Amino acid sequence: MKKSSLGLTNLIFLPRISFSKQKTTRITILHTNDMHSHIEPFKSGKYKGLGGMAKRATIIKKIRETNENVLLFDAGDIFQGTPYFNFYGGELEFKLMSEMRYDGATLGNHDFDNGLKGLKTQLKYAKFPFIVSNYNFSNTILRNQFQPYKIFKKGPIRIGVIGVGIELDGLVPKKLYEGTVYEDPITKANFYAKILREKKKCDFIICLSHLGLQYKSQKISDVKLAQKSKNIDLIIGGHTHTFLEKPINELNLNNDNVIINQVGWGGINIGKIDLHFSQNNVKKLISGRSIFIKNHSKMI
Repeated sequence: MKKSSLGLTNLIFLPRISFSKQKTTRITILHTNDMHSHIEPFKSGKYKGLGGMAKRATIIKKIRETNENVLLFDAGDIFQGTPYFNFYGGELEFKLMSEMRYDGATLGNHDFDNGLKGLKTQLKYAKFPFIVSNYNFSNTILRNQFQPYKIFKKGPIRIGVIGVGIELDGLVPKKLYEGTVYEDPITKANFYAKILREKKKCDFIICLSHLGLQYKSQKISDVKLAQKSKNIDLIIGGHTHTFLEKPINELNLNNDNVIINQVGWGGINIGKIDLHFSQNNVKKLISGRSIFIKNHSKMI
């Protein structure tokens, strides 16, 4: 792992392979988690000067200028943490994320902090889909507001995306999610990932997760999900506010690698995963970086 003066952490998961003799497709996955309404940079403390949606937008724009195949996702807890949420209820967060052209997000527990009605009121400002695979809203006002999976096509490559959330009981007052049925995230993730792989013929499957990276207890986490999955390639995590110096690998039930990444909280980092596919759509190389959003940030 190498850290440059530009605040980039670089990791190569697989050996470098020469693609000079065959055409390849490169897809860049950008991701955030646990932004907690931090629209502006931190003004004090150890994170002073870090973060801010304007800086994030500039970095994302520069990345898109060098690669047309970019997807941008968030793993939940967009809301709660600054007066912007207290005064505007999430409107600003969704509007700014829409301006940055987020491709999708999943829900975190704090996204329920204004209740189902409060969340529904703000959804009209989100010009991107929420992908929710294990919260059943059939008996609530949020019925038909979300989708369990979505497919993105970049060049010849089909990317399938699912989203799983944490058990709300004990984290959110019941009156704020009344009628919502929580379904087992591992069961639902495997169910939809199988559909994406076998029926929808996706080349790569991403799970947006707000389960948390890992716990000492038997609580379901990203690590457990990876170990008990079969078709998921990448888990983009949240909830535990974990900054991974480098993404980690776990073996699934087929002994295939599942990549897991999480980039802290408060919008001070952007995760960047580069996928390289050979001409026959077989993954050959995956690299990952964490981009620190600070004053005078630059991108290569």
